[in-house]
Amino acid sequence: MTLGILFDIDGVLVTSWRPIPGAADALQAVRRRAYPLAFLTNTTSRTRADIAASLRAGGMDVTPDEIVTAAALTAEYLRAAHPGARCLLVNHGDITEDLPGIRLDAADPEVVVLGGAGPEFDHATLGRVVGLMQRGVPVVAMQGGLSWATADGVQIDTGAYLPGLEAAGGGRVTVIGKPAPTGFTTAAALVGVDPENAIMVGDDVVNDVLAAQYVGFTGVLVRTGKFRQAALDAAQGRPDHVVDSVADLPALLDALGSEPDTLG
Repeated sequence: MTLGILFDIDGVLVTSWRPIPGAADALQAVRRRAYPLAFLTNTTSRTRADIAASLRAGGMDVTPDEIVTAAALTAEYLRAAHPGARCLLVNHGDITEDLPGIRLDAADPEVVVLGGAGPEFDHATLGRVVGLMQRGVPVVAMQGGLSWATADGVQIDTGAYLPGLEAAGGGRVTVIGKPAPTGFTTAAALVGVDPENAIMVGDDVVNDVLAAQYVGFTGVLVRTGKFRQAALDAAQGRPDHVVDSVADLPALLDALGSEPDTLG
């Protein structure tokens, strides 16, 4: 068996794009051990190229091809499920580079695409989304995360809006990125492993770790980023492992007695 490792980015490797202490060294140590790895993120404010550049600026050797974003997964879904559809994109940040082949049309949309929450999620826009839902227009959310951590504190994200939109709009929202299974299984395939041979390292006990464990991953929760002890205590399940930060991951791997080709 080959063991692969998937890293969440925000809150695990960086906070507000500033490196978390020890993250670069931990990533280098994992690479020295020859584990295949990838980076699975709900970030929708930056392209894969931008994310990779920011990580490299923080001393982490990462390429765009190693990054699986919710935007890239959503583009793949839209091309398959709604080919050629006109899409209203509601998102904070310009990510059109990661949406090849997707027709953006705010005037007459056939599909609503919700990205990361920000000032664009205002009263008028959300009201329009509800109206479109009531007319039967499908809504696709790039991700369903409730919050993310910044240097100024925790900010709410798209998942906080979805129950209200579904209730008011009278329909269901299709979620593509975390915590939906699609992102995890796609990222595992990227590194060439089955889910049961993959480790997910995240700071969100529900959306990163337990969601990954649900599809067969080994979950590692870090106590950085958005981690809150109260959320861990209230969770409907327990992470396989909890560490103080990603800096502790190499030691955990050694303690587990796992090698790149075996999972102990």
